[in-house]
Amino acid sequence: METAECLNHMAPYLFAQIDKKRDALIAQGADVISLGIGDPDMPTPEHIVEEMARAIRRPANHRYPDYNGSPAYRRACASYMKTRFGVELNPETEVLALIGSKEGIAHLHTAFVNPGDYVLAPSIGYPVYSGGATLQSAHTYFMPMKEEQGFLADFSNIPDDVLKRAKIMFIGYPNNPTGACATEEYFDRAIEFCLEHDILLAHDNAYCDICFDGYRAPSILERPRAFECCIEFFSLSKSYNMTGWRIAFACGNPKAIEALGTVKNNLDSGQFTAIQEAAIAALTGPQDCVREMCEIYQRRRDLVVNTLRSIGVSCTAPQATIYVWARVPEGETSESFATKLLEKTHVIVTPGNGYGPDGEGYIRISLTIDDNRLTEALERLKTLIPS
Repeated sequence: METAECLNHMAPYLFAQIDKKRDALIAQGADVISLGIGDPDMPTPEHIVEEMARAIRRPANHRYPDYNGSPAYRRACASYMKTRFGVELNPETEVLALIGSKEGIAHLHTAFVNPGDYVLAPSIGYPVYSGGATLQSAHTYFMPMKEEQGFLADFSNIPDDVLKRAKIMFIGYPNNPTGACATEEYFDRAIEFCLEHDILLAHDNAYCDICFDGYRAPSILERPRAFECCIEFFSLSKSYNMTGWRIAFACGNPKAIEALGTVKNNLDSGQFTAIQEAAIAALTGPQDCVREMCEIYQRRRDLVVNTLRSIGVSCTAPQATIYVWARVPEGETSESFATKLLEKTHVIVTPGNGYGPDGEGYIRISLTIDDNRLTEALERLKTLIPS
């Protein structure tokens, strides 16, 4: 049988490749420490789990869920946006439940992108931004992201022929994988640019609650005229250690929300209502768990950054996210260094080139591992790069 042509242009998914290498080493008896995938090691907070236990026993929740998300869940999302950012949302028309933000981002392409169109994506970013375009037989134009510009995606020199066919521009701050944070002025320029060129601006805000040193990550919807062209994606995965629960939401421009909802209505039947009810407990319940988690990640961040700097590896201490983005040693590539680290020390890090062309020369280290194992991984790293 013959598969779709677009699959011939899909690179293997980065984290699936990492998992394969990890499993092969474990099968050989190796003690592998993974600092690759950003999957929180801490459990989902107990009050959320308890609500799930109650919700799963309610017979009404055993039926098909509301396609767009239960009214109660959408109201909770709107309440979160109001409390956290001061953003007013109509839960009926400006909020949509998602089965994880990855799914929503991928399906946004289906809603707006035709074969031959362009998607504007950061040249260091979440692979789904470009992968979703490939699955629509569309093209990706990678906006440069350079360290000297604070890893802010540069949309100032996009060719005219690309702009004429561009449908979506993706950005995401706090940024995965670099940990970079955007200024209000940057968001305002992005909004102005997308309004000028009739482009949907999609902001991936999955890490907005994981902040350090007093930093407060914003919502792009706080900015003037944002609702005219912006859709924003939020996930409970990192904020509440709920990666496996697959629950998130999109909000913003009503036309974009309606279009994405139409795609989802035809391709999935919504998220299990019991999970939505647990998510309500997360969004509207006590937030001490988030603050405590940020303190743990900040301690781990400091450990990684201080260790890397002590052996001459260049990195910036991020103000947000669960990652440290670091330059590889001189003479190495992202792939060669990650491979050497894996083969010689059995520590997994993510090669930066897996996130796009400007990721070459970097690695991403995840902070989602307990302190003892993180310390052990860093000690192994020191043996590869003696100070």
